Formats: sequence, C-alpha cells, structure tokens
Amino acid sequence: MRKTRNRPTRVAALAAVFLAATAVHTAAPASARAASGSARPHQVVTWAASADRAGTGVPDRAYRLVVHTSVAGSAARIRLSNAFGDRPLTLDSVYAGIRESGAALRPGSNRRLTFGGAAAVTVPAGHTVLSDPLPGPLPAATDLVVSLHSPDAAGPATGHGMALQTSYTTQGDHTAEEGADHWTATTGSWFYLDAVSVRTAAPRTGAVVALGDSITDGWHSSADLDRRWPDYLARRLRLAGTGVQGVANEGISGNKVLADGAGQSALHRLDRDVLSQPGVRTVFLFEGVNDLKAHTGVTAADLIAGYREVVARAHAAGLCVVGATVGPFKGWGEWDAAAESVRQEVNTFVRTGGAFDAVTDFDRILRSPYDPERILPALDGGDHLHPDDKGMQAMADAVDLTALDCAGGPHTTG
Repeated sequence: MRKTRNRPTRVAALAAVFLAATAVHTAAPASARAASGSARPHQVVTWAASADRAGTGVPDRAYRLVVHTSVAGSAARIRLSNAFGDRPLTLDSVYAGIRESGAALRPGSNRRLTFGGAAAVTVPAGHTVLSDPLPGPLPAATDLVVSLHSPDAAGPATGHGMALQTSYTTQGDHTAEEGADHWTATTGSWFYLDAVSVRTAAPRTGAVVALGDSITDGWHSSADLDRRWPDYLARRLRLAGTGVQGVANEGISGNKVLADGAGQSALHRLDRDVLSQPGVRTVFLFEGVNDLKAHTGVTAADLIAGYREVVARAHAAGLCVVGATVGPFKGWGEWDAAAESVRQEVNTFVRTGGAFDAVTDFDRILRSPYDPERILPALDGGDHLHPDDKGMQAMADAVDLTALDCAGGPHTTG
C-alpha cells in the first residue's frame, strides 16, 4: 500500500472548508451545477455500523460518538436508530463536528442537527430517522463526531457493541460544547447512531457494503487506528479514485447468515443494514464461519441457499454482489473435521458456482501453505480465526477494485 505523507495536511484543509460552511452556505449557481454533469447529486453512505441490542438506555445520558468517513461529499445526513427499542426514543439535542483530539472538537465545527426543522426528534420503536442535511462539505478520512442526548432513554438501547473506537459519555446535555471537560467517561460502543451519508456531485460515485461477522467487524485489529479490512479497502479506493468510494462496515461479531443470535442474521438484517443505505453499488458478502462452526447441523447446502437468497435480493435491488470464501480456522476451539468439510464444500461453490458477480478468495490469501486448514501464522491475530492488522491489510489488498463495480463481468480475485 502506498504511503500518503501529505494526507493529514489535505484532510485538515478540507476540514477547514467544513468549518467555513458554519458561517455561510451558498448554493452553487446553475451554471456550475450543469457543468458537473446531467445527473443530479445523490446521497452515498460514508460510514455505517450494524445495529444490535446495546444494553439498557440511561436517562439524561449524552454520547460523543467518533466515526471515520470514507467518501467525501456535502450535506451530511445522520441516521439514528431505535431498531431494538421497545418504546419511543427522544433525542432532544444532536450535534455534529470534526474531532480535534480525544473528546475535543475542532473549534467552530460543532453544529446542531435538525429533523424536519426541529431540534428534537422522537424515534418510534423499531424505526430509524434521518437528520436534515447539514450544509457544507464533509471530507473523506475524517473523524466525524456526533454528540447526542436523551432526557429519558429507557428500555433496550440500540447500538453497535464492538466499535474498536473510543467514544465518550457524560451525564447531562453537553452536546453543544466543543471542549472535552465534561466528556470524561469512555465507551467502546456506538449508541443510537448507525449511518452517515453525504451528497456527492459525481454521477457515478457509489458505495460498497461489507456484510459479515467478527472478522469484518475488526476483532483483533488495533483499536482506534481504523485497521479493519474495510478500512484498508476504503484507503485503497480513495487512492485509486474509483467510482466506488463509500465503504459501509456492516459486520457483527458472532453473526451468522442463517440464524439470529449475535445480532439478527444476515438474511434478517439485509434490508436495514444494506439495501436501505443510499448510493450502494455493491454488497461484499463475507460470512458463514459462525454458521458452520456452531455444530448446529448446518450443511453446505443450507449455507449455499442462504448465499443465494442474499444474491437474489441484492440483484432485485439492482446491486452487484461479490462473494468471499470462508477463511481457515483450524486451532480455534470449535474447529473439527466435519466443519472443515463443510467449509471446503462452501468455498468450492463460492469459487465455481457462478452465483456471484465477482469472487475474492480470502481463504487463499489467509491460509498457510504448510497446513491450508490453518491461518498463516504471520497473519494470525492469535486465536487461529481472526487476522491481525497485517492480515486485515492483506485481505483488503486482495480485492480487485474493479470487481466492486462489476466491471468486466464475473471474475475471481485473491
């Protein structure tokens, strides 16, 4: 992967433009809009995290949530989720700004979000809401900070448990503050926030959604450094300047394709986590190891049928689907010869079954040449299932970027 020594300077310059929009925001003249092409600007997801149950809501709690953008754009919209709540959720103050360091925001960047013009919003149980567009640009590769407060949260909270990103909490409404004085408690989860999208002027700009389990969620990658494989993929896409620029990470640790448990199954959450996201061009399906190692009688035919359903529903929505082979996990406590046999059969289908628009062979990238049922020690995070940072980067480097736009027809990479 190429080094980008000037990237922090460029991001800072773009962030300064974001700050300037705080003072004034003027619509581009018609001539400029026409020059950008005949297609109208459209929303593209720039960050996302799968919603799940996240403990119990705490009244008068405020969260300062740090997320990292992928595609650049303007008019950012924040999606808030009460998908797993059993009662309406009221958020009476929501702000968004650019992070300076820790819980502190860049001065002048923190701005109130509105919902239908109102400062407060009530999210019905089982639903999501979108904020109004926030005027001004939002750069790529930026730590966006969403601060939100609920006066009376209770019952099941909705969020994403394993963020691998430090965020901050406090009691009382300190969301408008840019300083860190009141934000002294930390959390490793995201609460009530499940997506951010931006408006892009380029008519062909799109996004890829990584639908997966703990490997996609980033387990055993370094926290606070954005070293999950979808993060590395976002960096490659940004450097390559391809039409697909947005990356949404919809991985849940322990998740399965077929059965609910650690989060709703991939089949049950496909509509909310993938198909509802704006600007999605491609679904990257890398999931299945939890189905076949759980010793619940799941056969290769069962898992293949699940894959086919994901593909059919994505195709019906006009999306491409890239399939990935299931990686090796010999040495993990649940590994046995029967599970390995199912994995091999499933991977043969992924490679040769013709169901996917493209295939990335993560198994070939991760496995040891001396024992193909094991992950290569140099890429092993230590538990013989999850790759470390080097493994995550190797996975991202194996993805043919043209495959994310289904260019050139079906093909295999990695």
